Amino acid sequence: MSDTSAGDRRGRLLGVKLRTLVSEHLGRPVDAEPHGLPSGAALDVDGVAWVLIDGPAERSLGPALAWAIRHGASSLQMVADQHTGLLARRARRCSFPIEVWFPEDWTLLPVVAEPLAEPAAASPHHLDLIPVIEAAGATANVEHGVVVGEVRGLEVCRVVDQPTVGLFAELGDVDAPSPVSEREEEGDGVLLEVGVGANDREAFRMLHGDIPTVEALGAVVDIVLAHRSPDAPQHPLNRLGQERYLRWQLEQDPSLVALTSVVAAEPPLPRANLKDPVPCTARGMTSDGSESTIVCSAGIDLDLVGFVADVQAMADGPVIVALRPRDAVGITRELLAMLSTPIDICIV
Repeated sequence: MSDTSAGDRRGRLLGVKLRTLVSEHLGRPVDAEPHGLPSGAALDVDGVAWVLIDGPAERSLGPALAWAIRHGASSLQMVADQHTGLLARRARRCSFPIEVWFPEDWTLLPVVAEPLAEPAAASPHHLDLIPVIEAAGATANVEHGVVVGEVRGLEVCRVVDQPTVGLFAELGDVDAPSPVSEREEEGDGVLLEVGVGANDREAFRMLHGDIPTVEALGAVVDIVLAHRSPDAPQHPLNRLGQERYLRWQLEQDPSLVALTSVVAAEPPLPRANLKDPVPCTARGMTSDGSESTIVCSAGIDLDLVGFVADVQAMADGPVIVALRPRDAVGITRELLAMLSTPIDICIV
């Protein structure tokens, strides 16, 4: 059976499952025809959108809400068996009526919103390597207890407690033609992993031998700088982390978002990997000393609304969403307008 046939069959089964769940919940037969979604199935029942999420659901609020408003629904009922507390937390920050349900057998149970967890603190031994990162020309950044070094928004090193498979193994088939990497052990069992690309790092070590961490990281910084500039040709090193490159641009010129200063800030949740584009956050100051939180996003991201909902939950002041002109499409604006607390959209 081909992947397409298997996917179609899975979609039909999910549609049948959703219709059965809704029928049992409403106590009457539902004749509405299910619609297939990339992550599940959807139904329109008397003007109410029912969406079943198959598998991980942490980035499903926006797509489900988009389906609901595109079909003229008056409310959204989401059914999921993963990340339900997160969905409920984000849903309650929307003005559009949304409920989240957990399926237990053929019964739908209401979900209670879970609060945002406090970010983990970085180990002092990890923080001790920030001077090494900065001496090599990278920018140190700490997110959810992880100390990393970035070059114009691209992560080029990370402090870890023990050797791992490799920082960039998570990039899969995303290769950089000029891999440079090294791993040096510091005191207290702390390592600074350095590298760009998924190619064999042992080859680099055989060619160049053991070199100091600052020198190895400095070589990586030089390579990345050559590619992460506005006039550089297309390359994996400038396609990755575009949202963080946008944040770096705002740090260099805060006036692009009508602020006097912009600095990187911790996101509401840890970033899962380097390959998938995920919005990032920053703090900005105005000329009168008030503070704003900035969300930088790149590409058409239907679940930007979910990320911004979490940012609003942790922010004290107003939230600004910074977008490229090509990314400020109608559906993105419509979804962001569904937030109970209005946000400003700034086109950069």
